[in-house]
Amino acid sequence: MLLFMASLKMFPQTYSFTILLLSLLFLIQYCSSFNPKLLDVSLATESGFSSAGATWYGGPNGAGSDGGACGYGSDVGKPPFSSMISAGGPSLFRSGKGCGTCYQVKCTAHSSCSGKPVTVVITDECPGCVSQSTHFDLSGTSVGAMAIPGKAQQLRNVGVLQIQYKRVACNYAGTNLVFKVDAGSNPNHFATLVEYQNGQSDIASIDLQLQDISVSSNWRPMQRSWGAVWKLDSATALKGPFSLRLKSANGETIVAKNVIPAGWRAGVTYRSSINFN
Repeated sequence: MLLFMASLKMFPQTYSFTILLLSLLFLIQYCSSFNPKLLDVSLATESGFSSAGATWYGGPNGAGSDGGACGYGSDVGKPPFSSMISAGGPSLFRSGKGCGTCYQVKCTAHSSCSGKPVTVVITDECPGCVSQSTHFDLSGTSVGAMAIPGKAQQLRNVGVLQIQYKRVACNYAGTNLVFKVDAGSNPNHFATLVEYQNGQSDIASIDLQLQDISVSSNWRPMQRSWGAVWKLDSATALKGPFSLRLKSANGETIVAKNVIPAGWRAGVTYRSSINFN
């Protein structure tokens, strides 16, 4: 070792040249395997977000579907609510279980993207949206909201847009749960659409309780009919008023006491005084 160090001292210029040569060889090797996409932050997924594809439908400034497979009206995507409307591919719609779920979506992969998140609510199904494992079919308004000011139409013209998304809690500030009695309901078949559900958890079950003293302690389980509609078929007439007990997938339970009045009618909407946290 001493001999080696002594040799280096004797040939300082040779030593410096060797170090320089080795450094150059290292840089060449590194650059040959370098992938510039690794430094493209627009392609990286921010923590908490996942990747998805997105298209849009309707008018450029349209609110989206009115009703759709979920039965929701387009009012859920209009002021005073902060959310906008989207149809979801199979992995988002989940055979109707995804109706009413809220997501933040944003885009960073195009020069017209602002990178700012926009909240959308799933109100319809997009059964053909299967080119990506997760796909949003957004309203024209929601796509425009993801753009840099003045670049909305450029972003709509992209075609299939690569976005990032994550599920978030719905927040219908100042609005309680609404029960819209299905048009096909009758005294022996009660079905209702549940709207304006706050929170980030699915509705796991709904039970119905008649006011009749003889069955007042009994809760009768309802079944998911389609989308966000729940139903109960009964051999005896379902006379109001009656209550609905809702349980979320995270275990929260709330009761809308006597929310369906005596003389209830199909096609009528009844408002409760409760909502999930």
